Amino acid sequence: MPEMTEPADLPNVIEEWAAPGRQLPLVLKPRTADTDLIELVAAHRPDIRQRLRRYGGILFRGFADVTPATFRELMTALSAEPLDYVERSSPRHEVGDKVYTSTDHPAAQEIFLHNEQSYNLNWPQLIFFHCVQEPGAGGATPIADCRKVYRRISEETRRRLEERKYCYVRHFGGRLGLSWREAFQTADRAEVEAYCDANGISFSWGEGDTLTTRQVREVSRRHPVTGETTWFNHLVFFNVQLFDPGIVKALMSMGKDRLPNNTYYGDGADIEPEVVEELRAAYLAEKVAVPWQAGDILVLDNMLVAHGRESFKPPRQIIVGMTEPLSAHA
Repeated sequence: MPEMTEPADLPNVIEEWAAPGRQLPLVLKPRTADTDLIELVAAHRPDIRQRLRRYGGILFRGFADVTPATFRELMTALSAEPLDYVERSSPRHEVGDKVYTSTDHPAAQEIFLHNEQSYNLNWPQLIFFHCVQEPGAGGATPIADCRKVYRRISEETRRRLEERKYCYVRHFGGRLGLSWREAFQTADRAEVEAYCDANGISFSWGEGDTLTTRQVREVSRRHPVTGETTWFNHLVFFNVQLFDPGIVKALMSMGKDRLPNNTYYGDGADIEPEVVEELRAAYLAEKVAVPWQAGDILVLDNMLVAHGRESFKPPRQIIVGMTEPLSAHA
C-alpha cells in the first residue's frame, strides 16, 4: 500500500468527523458564509482527493446556495463527467443529465449496505449523493468502510469465498423485481444477449417473456490507487437469507428458480445461513448513519465504502451521480 502523506490544510474550511470514534465520513464545512463550494473544490482538488482515498467518504455540509446544478458541477470539478446507469438492479429515473434518483424503492423499505454495481465487470469508482429535500424522519444513507469489513470476516470465510467466488442469479419476468427491459434499458433481446456475452453473464430465455441470468464474480478486490484489499460485492445484498424468515418463506414459495435475485457460491451451491449472517454482522459493525441535511453532498470512493438506505417518512429527495469507470479487466 502506498504511503499516504498528510494532506495540506484547506483554507476557510472546518474538518470534523460525523460520528464519534469513526473516521467516516470526513465532514467539510465552510468557516465563512461566502466560501464557494465549487471554487474550493477546483482550487484544492488534489488535497480533497487525497482525503477521499484515505477516509473513503467526504460530506460537504453547510455551503450556501447548493442546488442540483451545483451538485453536477461538483462532480466534474472533483472527478469527471457522470456515467450512465447500466445493468440496473434498482428502480431509478433520470432527473438531469446523467443524474438520477437514488432509488425509487418504497419509503418503508430498508436497503442493505452494498457497493454500487459491484456485480458488474465495470463499475464507478466514485458515487455522489445530494440531499435536495431532507427526510421527514429517518432516511439516512448508512455507509461502511469495506477495508474494515474485510478484516472483520474470519480468515476461513474469506478464504472459502475468495477461492469459490459467488454467483449472482437474476430472474426477470416474475411478480417481483425489475423487468429485463428496465434492467438493460432496451426492448431488443439481441442487445441484451450481446451485453451478456460481453460481460461474462450466462442467460436463458423462458416462457412468458422471462429471462434468467447468472454471473460469477469476485468477493474482494484491490483498490487501483491505494492497493488495499476491500470487500467488494453484492453477495449479502442479493441473498434471499437477508430477509426476515416470514419473507424468505413467501419468496421461496414462488420456487427457488423464480426468485428475482439470489446469490450462491460460484459453483452454484447454497451459501450457508451462518456465513450470510457473519457477513451481515461485519457490515453492521462498521455501519455509520448520518442524518441528511438539505444541501448536503456526500462523495464516496465506491471501492472503499459501501452504502445503503434507512426507511423514512416522506418527503425525501436524494439524487445521485457516478463517475470514473473501472474494469475488472484493467
